[in-house]
Amino acid sequence: MSVQSNTHINKRLIRWSLSEIRQGQLWPVTVALVLIVACIFALTALAERMEQVVVKQGKEALTADTVFISANPVADDFYQLLDGNALISTTQTRFATMAFSDNGMKLITVKSVDETYPLQGEMVLANDTETFERVNPGELWLDERLFNQLDVTIGDSVTVGDADFLVSGRIVEEPGLSFNPFQQMPSAFIHNSDLDKTGAVQLGSRVRYSVFINGDLDVIENVKSQVELTPSERWRDQNSASRTNEVFQRTEQYLSLTVAIVVIMAATTLVLTCHHYVATRRKTIAMLKSLGASKMWVTRWLLTQVAILMTTAAVFGILLGIGLEFLLRIPLVDLLPNPLPSYGIKPALIALSTSFLIAVPALGIPLINLTNVSAVNVMQPTSEGQGSWARYALILVPIVPMLVAYRDNQLVWIVLGGIISLFLVLGGLSVLITRALSKIPLSTAFKLALSRINRSMTATGVQFGALALSLMLLSTMWLVRTDLLTDWQTTLPADAPNAFALNIAPYEKDAYLNVLDKNEIDRSEAYPIIRGRLQNINGQDAKELAKGEEGTDALRREINFTFADKVPAHNTFIDGEWSRERGVSVESDVARDLGLKLGDELSFVINSQQVTATVNSIRAVEWRDMKPNFYFIFTPDVLKDIPATYLVSFRVEERNDQVLNALSRQHPTVSLMDIRTMGAKIQALLSQIVWSITLLAAIGVLSGLLLIFTLLRLSLGQRQEEIQLYRTLGASKKRVQQTIWAEYGLMALVASFIAIVGSELVVGAIMVLGFELEPTLHTLLWITLPTGTFFTLALVVNSLIKRLLTPINKAFS
Repeated sequence: MSVQSNTHINKRLIRWSLSEIRQGQLWPVTVALVLIVACIFALTALAERMEQVVVKQGKEALTADTVFISANPVADDFYQLLDGNALISTTQTRFATMAFSDNGMKLITVKSVDETYPLQGEMVLANDTETFERVNPGELWLDERLFNQLDVTIGDSVTVGDADFLVSGRIVEEPGLSFNPFQQMPSAFIHNSDLDKTGAVQLGSRVRYSVFINGDLDVIENVKSQVELTPSERWRDQNSASRTNEVFQRTEQYLSLTVAIVVIMAATTLVLTCHHYVATRRKTIAMLKSLGASKMWVTRWLLTQVAILMTTAAVFGILLGIGLEFLLRIPLVDLLPNPLPSYGIKPALIALSTSFLIAVPALGIPLINLTNVSAVNVMQPTSEGQGSWARYALILVPIVPMLVAYRDNQLVWIVLGGIISLFLVLGGLSVLITRALSKIPLSTAFKLALSRINRSMTATGVQFGALALSLMLLSTMWLVRTDLLTDWQTTLPADAPNAFALNIAPYEKDAYLNVLDKNEIDRSEAYPIIRGRLQNINGQDAKELAKGEEGTDALRREINFTFADKVPAHNTFIDGEWSRERGVSVESDVARDLGLKLGDELSFVINSQQVTATVNSIRAVEWRDMKPNFYFIFTPDVLKDIPATYLVSFRVEERNDQVLNALSRQHPTVSLMDIRTMGAKIQALLSQIVWSITLLAAIGVLSGLLLIFTLLRLSLGQRQEEIQLYRTLGASKKRVQQTIWAEYGLMALVASFIAIVGSELVVGAIMVLGFELEPTLHTLLWITLPTGTFFTLALVVNSLIKRLLTPINKAFS
């Protein structure tokens, strides 16, 4: 009987708690907790997947203990050094060339290996009946995509460069990172013995030679110390920085930043909602205590409400987080492997524990205060319960873990510091503006509203600062998104070249160009291409003079050089003029990064030869116009003795497809890059980026709107007793309504104005400093933000105004 009685009491307590949640308007607490759980779950799940992928980028991804990489053929002395130290090695030659079938053609990445490749990891090749692990002479293994793109099946003939192969089968699993987003071309494997007959590797061709090495790490380190690297050579091991790792880290950092902002807004909503609830429930608690309710019973009742809110938030937050992680993963579809590693239960545990840590002080401090309300409050209200200041130590519960979690993420701390500074600045500006408005002749309603606003400088500053900051964060996120997308979508000129022919040998250049001209295809000049590196500036090492700019392409890798009798017409001189001998023209960004000026003597390493030239001019280049552009353009005499291949760009239409097919078959070693197909890929990628940015911005908008709604509701709730007093003293309903709308209309106008000015300045700085784009004035924002703010405000006022206008005698009848 006792158990049944307790069960009945618990059921009534739960029903009463549910009713209290609805009447006490605690639903923002659930929404805020759902946002916190969902965002943290999604970020942690995605990070967990990426971490597992990065872990796989160790020796197995390298397919060896270490890899020696060169842009030039590896000398026999190097192999002798490896053999002398009893190290096991295998080689891979990687290059791009055209592949042809009877039904199509495609630019592909060919990887030429021997039968010992790979040394580590697993390669799975399959035909219709069995699987293989090695590539043998005469075989051709194709990426799965090529079967559709070339419209071939196993056993069909495919021409790679000048060589004909029968398709041996498909690449099921490739060792290493086959999901590199920067490698757009599908792969094909052939044997090293078949490399020469393809005819695709010539002087000036872009080729990567890799030697994979296995052995004792100390021995490998000893070998490394004996090898003097040229500018075109490097070592790579599992500790080397990879571009994929950098993308993962930056993606995670920016996602962390967005989540941090959302969590801050949602946590603020928790605090404000709970304080509002406490402010409206002191009399209720005092009345319950006066009727005999103990502090323990009140605590149990409040904890039941918290448990319901937390359970609801946990369930919906995890479900929303699963969907959010899927949506955030869409732009990374080409970066992550398939199938994806599972993220397990860890993200759910982290999300729930984080939301609990945030909820402890956000809900705990005000609710502890509420349990300490005395029964005397029924007759003589006091400002708050008699609680211990020790309860404020609960703030440390989320702060300490946050310090640990984000200790290395400088971006988050910079933004947090900026948010705090902006809050103080925006709050101060709001106070100054409202004080200035009070000196302007206005209607009675506006004078009463300003009198109420200016009554407490601190309260006004906090309220307006929080509202303006929320609006500013929302508008900044949205404007950055809009400006970037507008720039991306207008980057490509309508008449831009959409095809490039690379690796054109000197003996076939005229024939190739004649076909284009005969068919009236608009083309560029044919530019000779030679690959090399900048080594010295005025006799000093270029990297030492770069002042930390080693990330610039001019130093980080081998780049394409060209020579010409004059600078291309689509480049603009900034300084200097073209010379006829021993000269080089430098692109303006490189000149700025490396501190180059007219008259500087530059030394380059090209095909293991050293050449020098004097800077004769500095050019401005628009890299996004899809025309051939170069960092360095030499006078012809500097590179006359170095072999080169040629590049030409042109614009083709559908009617020219047969011409392209014929050209590709007549010149099989010429790499034709038809970017019409690539343009579709870029557009698809752009759509994915748009989706990702919009999704993140939408999450921020949702959390910001929730915070704004809570701020306005709390502000209006604080005026309840004052408004009821006005009504009791005889103020008309119309006068009170006019004062309320005037006060909140001014709030929307002032906060929106400050937020717009702030966001315009911040977005302008981001565009100029971060993306080198021209800042623009967003006229539409000056209309939509105040309107949207006032609309949100109107929803809040309409939801509470009837209760606020109830005369005080009816309120207690």
